[in-house]
Amino acid sequence: MTTAALQQAVQDLLDARVAAGAEVGVQVAVVAGGRVVVDAVSGQADPDRGTPVVPGTLFFAASAAKGVASAVAHVLAERGLLSYDSPACDVWPELAAHGKEGITLRHVLLHSAGAPAPPYGTTVEQLCDADHMGAAIAAMPPWWPPGSRFGYHAFTFGFLLGGIVQRTTGRPLRAWLREAITGPAGVVEDVHFGVPEAQLGRVARQVAADRPPPAPPPGSPADRALPPAVRPDAGYANRRDVLTADIPSQGTMSALGAARLYAALLGHVAGARLVGADRLATMATVMFRGHDEVMDVPTAWAFGFSPHRPGGAGSRPGSTFGMTGMNGSAAYADIDSGVAVAVMRNRFDALDMATAAEVDRLVAAAFPPRDRTGP
Repeated sequence: MTTAALQQAVQDLLDARVAAGAEVGVQVAVVAGGRVVVDAVSGQADPDRGTPVVPGTLFFAASAAKGVASAVAHVLAERGLLSYDSPACDVWPELAAHGKEGITLRHVLLHSAGAPAPPYGTTVEQLCDADHMGAAIAAMPPWWPPGSRFGYHAFTFGFLLGGIVQRTTGRPLRAWLREAITGPAGVVEDVHFGVPEAQLGRVARQVAADRPPPAPPPGSPADRALPPAVRPDAGYANRRDVLTADIPSQGTMSALGAARLYAALLGHVAGARLVGADRLATMATVMFRGHDEVMDVPTAWAFGFSPHRPGGAGSRPGSTFGMTGMNGSAAYADIDSGVAVAVMRNRFDALDMATAAEVDRLVAAAFPPRDRTGP
């Protein structure tokens, strides 16, 4: 498939899904070898106002931003500013409470820190206060000794990572996002943890799907890790305080901004060599296979990223790294094929990855993996 054919195939897919009501508004960007080969949009950013999606529209991307946060940590490690294995309590003494003194950056990136849940009564207002959340998480007892088990840290991941970065470097994660990644990649205005007030007019309005997001069983580990008052849905994602807050477990971005960021990690953006080849390979290495103690599912995890492509095609272990969001967004890169892909949407449906999966299958057909053992 030629790149022109891929662009048309993706555009046709988006238009068809919008026409069928499966999407409200959607963006897709694909960067291959540093070249933008797909930049497709369809539908409405705000159906109440009739505002169309354009390439510069920003979308709440939920946990797809966890990959961005992990990327910041790896770039800082590449610069020698962070250590994966130094005890976090060396710079954050309060975190050692109740036996958490062994937590390291590696444990945070691998969701094995043992602190997967904020206080169950956490409110949205408290979640938007990074200092409050850092103190609350530091004061809690761990669920398991750090490093001994895996469990998805849905909210606490970002506050733990952000706390380590700020206390180690003296600067917040959002500042390093701009200086170390989005600035060099040329996407400062397109990838955010908290959206600047001046950019809020670019953000698409999330629209609830016909079915509500699935709720975990009351009292289950997943229920405790995602307290009801802060469990994301369309209403949560549209809140001004949520969109502008520094919550590094989630973020807001455009598809082209996210795809260019991942292309920069691959080393395909001129002037933006963010990590060396060895670290890039380490980032994509699958480091855990087993049971997720929080979500109660079998899982695999790379070094701060999901190793899976949404369509399940075209990648090999140690090649793909990225992250999806519970509203169906996705951003990832594949080392073997040299592609970076992002899909952003505003139909908030936690069970629907169909658009991202079909886009992935089209991309995999156009850019199959290169043979690592070949010339």
